[in-house]
Amino acid sequence: MDRFQEMQVFVRVADRSSFAQASEDLQIPRATVTNLVQRLEARVGARLLDRTTRQVRLTPEGEDYYRRCTRLLADLQEAESAFRHAPPQGLLRVNLQGTLARYFVMPHLGDFADRYPEVQLHMAEDDRLVDLVREGVDCVLRAGSLQSSTLIGRQVASLRQVTVVSRAYAARHGLPASLDDLPQHAAVAYVSSATGRAVALEFCVGKQVVERRIKPSITVNGADLYTGAAMAGLGMVQVPRYRIAQALEEGELLEVLPDLPPPSMPVSVLHPYSRQPSARVRVFIDWLAERFAHVS
Repeated sequence: MDRFQEMQVFVRVADRSSFAQASEDLQIPRATVTNLVQRLEARVGARLLDRTTRQVRLTPEGEDYYRRCTRLLADLQEAESAFRHAPPQGLLRVNLQGTLARYFVMPHLGDFADRYPEVQLHMAEDDRLVDLVREGVDCVLRAGSLQSSTLIGRQVASLRQVTVVSRAYAARHGLPASLDDLPQHAAVAYVSSATGRAVALEFCVGKQVVERRIKPSITVNGADLYTGAAMAGLGMVQVPRYRIAQALEEGELLEVLPDLPPPSMPVSVLHPYSRQPSARVRVFIDWLAERFAHVS
């Protein structure tokens, strides 16, 4: 067992904050994981991990060594990949936003499986912020503006959004003719998983984006709940058009202030900044970009 394996095991333990999880990920005995980390610490002459009954954390020395290890291992992996022409293979853990998965990814996933039969997919649905490194996730697909210094993002689509109310709501309250009319109306407030706060309504006025906050009739956390509340006549929402296209065509929902649309919603694939993406991650991101190429 060489020092590169010691480094790989150490990085995985640090990523997962767990010897047991690292053992499961790497498919080697837990005792071997422990021994390799102990050998590494003895060789570098420093304690790299603090172990408690509940948690495994990097020491200050461990944080510095971890950064150096991830760069070195990424360079090694990239160098090997450049000279090895084997097809992408191995386990690929992907976390997807639910509505994006149902509309754009899952119906076409057989195509990816046919192209890359050696890649084993593990798909999870979630709208929350995911700690990719700690949870062992390779990449996530998310909608909206995401800011994180620990993630690298590639935008794969820009979704047209609309402001809508139900036909029943319009019959009771009418439709606003301008932004000045909005305070007389009700909205469904969407609570962001990232901030824990309700998201303001946004309108494009010329080249500027104007925010408006309306007293909510209900607050929700979840895309389906958000759309469902609008369908139930509880107030105004702003959603990607694909999600409610049929309801618009059938007249169940009515567009509000069509000349002042919300800004488009970006869709991005993100992976950890500290980790060079593997070949299986790269081909999956490229495949997603193909899937979204003609979506608007």
